Amino acid sequence: MTIPYSPAATLPTVEDGQSAITWVGHATYVVQIGGRTILTDPVWSASIPGVRARLRPPGINFDAVGHIDAVVISHNHYDHLDAPTIRRLDRDTPIFVPGMLGAWFRRRNFRNVVELDWWETVTLDGVEIAFTPSHHWSRRGLYDSCKTLWGGWVFTTPSTSIYFAGDTGYGHWFGEIASHHPRIDVALLPIGAYEPNWFMKPVHMNPSEAVRACLDLGARRMATMHWGTFALSAEPLLEPPAKAVAAWLAAGQSREDLWDLAIGESRAF
Repeated sequence: MTIPYSPAATLPTVEDGQSAITWVGHATYVVQIGGRTILTDPVWSASIPGVRARLRPPGINFDAVGHIDAVVISHNHYDHLDAPTIRRLDRDTPIFVPGMLGAWFRRRNFRNVVELDWWETVTLDGVEIAFTPSHHWSRRGLYDSCKTLWGGWVFTTPSTSIYFAGDTGYGHWFGEIASHHPRIDVALLPIGAYEPNWFMKPVHMNPSEAVRACLDLGARRMATMHWGTFALSAEPLLEPPAKAVAAWLAAGQSREDLWDLAIGESRAF
């Protein structure tokens, strides 16, 4: 078996009232919601510092994405904040980042940078963008551990709500997020980078924990991410999606509501 890969030439056409997600790879999704196109943790580079080269190319070419209405960043680790990809963005692109991370972008001449603390919310052209807690950490260099915040994001319109977890361990915060955002249609949740468990458990979820998180969130559907792109940990390469399917079915959930997408695959809803 190989990592599922189904590259897209273009983004899906989204009708009025519809939303769509396209998995580019790792934690990078193209989210189409409320007539806007939002990138999560955009990484189009072939490699990142400290790990072997990308296992599969991005699921869609950067230029094929077209106009980008906003970018959200979960935290500043190199597999989530990729400087070469950021350099490709128009400097007027709205950038939403965790607290204390805005200066990194302003030094690169971005003019529309918004920093949020946990539970803060802003609105972009009718799409509510909310920053939510997670259990992770941040570091970009040798001496800046936890100097900037980390978290996830919720995108909401009157008809749709999409949650993007970023990187996180499992815990009580998913229930708290549900209390603030009670009608999540799809949760984009990480399922990889969980072994060795003694080291990874506080900051990364395994597949069964991701399923538990989805249930805690009250989300109708779960879409997987954070596996199959960069070799960051010790679990077998294809184990995460297989274990996610098993845990999802064991929880009594409908198979059609688990979106274990191939890189480049989309779902509209």
